[in-house]
Amino acid sequence: MIVQSTRGGPRLEDTRAVLAGIAADGGLFVDASLAGRRFDWRACLREDSLGMAERILRFLLPGFEDMHTLVRRAYAGKFETEDLTPLVRAGEDYVLELFRGPTSAFKDVALSMLPQLISAAREQEGVKGETVILTATSGDTGKAALQGFCNVPGTRIIVFYPDGGVSPVQRLQMATQEGANVRVCAVRGNFDDCQTGVKRAFAAIREGELLRGTGRELSSANSINIGRLAPQVVYYFIAYAKLLRSGRIREGDEVDFVVPTGNFGDILAGWLAKRLGLPVGRLVCASNANRVLTDFFETGVYDRRREFVRTTSPSMDILVSSNLERLLFYASDGDAAFVRGCMDQLSQEGAYRVPERIMARIRAEFSACCCTEAETEASIARVWRETGYLCDPHTAVAMHAAREYRRAEAAGRPIVVLSTASPYKFPGPVLRAVGGSAEGDEFAQMRALNRLSGVPVPAGLSNLDRRPILHRDLIDREEMLDYILSVLKEGRS
Repeated sequence: MIVQSTRGGPRLEDTRAVLAGIAADGGLFVDASLAGRRFDWRACLREDSLGMAERILRFLLPGFEDMHTLVRRAYAGKFETEDLTPLVRAGEDYVLELFRGPTSAFKDVALSMLPQLISAAREQEGVKGETVILTATSGDTGKAALQGFCNVPGTRIIVFYPDGGVSPVQRLQMATQEGANVRVCAVRGNFDDCQTGVKRAFAAIREGELLRGTGRELSSANSINIGRLAPQVVYYFIAYAKLLRSGRIREGDEVDFVVPTGNFGDILAGWLAKRLGLPVGRLVCASNANRVLTDFFETGVYDRRREFVRTTSPSMDILVSSNLERLLFYASDGDAAFVRGCMDQLSQEGAYRVPERIMARIRAEFSACCCTEAETEASIARVWRETGYLCDPHTAVAMHAAREYRRAEAAGRPIVVLSTASPYKFPGPVLRAVGGSAEGDEFAQMRALNRLSGVPVPAGLSNLDRRPILHRDLIDREEMLDYILSVLKEGRS
C-alpha cells in the first residue's frame, strides 16, 4: 500500500515508510485512501485480542506479508494477561489498563509490535545495512523502545530524554537497560527540545547524506512512525469488545473515550479506530498544566509560545504535539499545502491558526479538558477514596477530564478512560495523594504504597534499584546531532 507525507512530499510503500520513520520533507506518513477502504469492524470484534491486532494491522499496513506471525511474536506471553489490556470498572467509568506489558506503560502495546514490523520490512525490502532508531521520550517511550529493540538483529537504538524531566523510576528504567545495540542520553532541556533535536538530526543526516556509504538508514520509534501509531488502534477495539461481551452495550452503540494526551498519538489512534467503523462517540483530549492542546481546541490557535511546566505527569509535558499534524491533514481533506504552511509557521513563528471550517470538523468529534497539578493530586485521592482504584498521575488527569466531561456534555454513553502507566512509576506523587508519607527514595515509596494499597508492584519495577547503571551520558540540546554521529562512528553502543 502507498502512503504519503502530510506535507505533500514522498509517497512510499508502507514497508518503506515504517523503515523511514519520518518523511524526507519532515512530514508524517498517512494513508490518504483510508476513507475509501472498507473494514469489517463487526467481524473484528468477534476475535480475541491477538486476532483483532492481526486483522487491524493487516488492514492498516497491508504491505506486510505475514502479520499473523508478527503479531504473535510481538505479544504472545509478554503481557500480564492474554487480552493485553484489561478493562476494569472504577465508579461510573471504565478504565482500560494499557500498562500490563513488560515496562508497565501503554507504549508497550505499540513498541512490542514495531520491532517486528521493522525486522519484517528490512527482510521484505532487502535491507542489509543497520537500521538506526532515533527516539525522543518524555518518559515511557524510551524504556518501551529500548526493551522492544534490545538486541534485535540489524538495528541500533539511541534514546534521548530530558534531564530532570522524567520520573526517577522512568530514568532508572532507561539507565539500567542492557543490550549490545542500545544507547541512552539525557539532554539539558525539555521533551520538545529532544523531539525537535531528533527531527533536525533526521533532516541534517538525510540532506547532508551523512550516512552515505555506511549502509545505515534512520528510523524512529516515536509515534511519528506510522508503524508505531497503527498498533495503538487495536486497544480501542479491545475495549469496545469487552463492553459488548459484558452486556454493557449493544453492537453499534457509541462509546466515549477520555485520553491523557501529550504527543496526540494515543488519541489519534482512537480517531483512526472510528474511521475503521468502530462506534466511537466523542474523544476527550485530557491535558495537564501544559494545556496547549486544550487551548487549541477552544480557540483554533496552536501556540507553543508559553511557559513550559514540569508536572507529576511528565509524559504529557509537551508543547509540540506532533501527531496533530496527521489530524490536520485528514480534517482538511488532504490539503498538504495547508499542513505544510501550519508546520512552517509553528517552526518559524511558534504558532498557527486553523480556519473555522476545519476546526468545526475537529470539534464535532473531539472535546478537551485540562487539569492543574492540584486537580491531579485531588483526582488520585478522589478515585482511590470513592472507588478503591489506584491510578497514576496521567490517568488521574484523564479521570478528572472524564468527570468534567460528564458534567458538561456527556450523552449518557459509557466512558472509557485510557490508563497509561502503573502508579508505581510515580510512587511519590501517588503516595502523597492517597494520604501516605512519601519519605525515602522511590523504592521506599513503592514499598509504602504497596503496604497502604495492597496493589502489587510490577516485577519489572520492584528490583530496579539492584540493577547497575549502564548509561550516564548528558549533553546540551545543540549537541544531539554530533552525539548521534559519534555513537555511529564508534560502531558500538
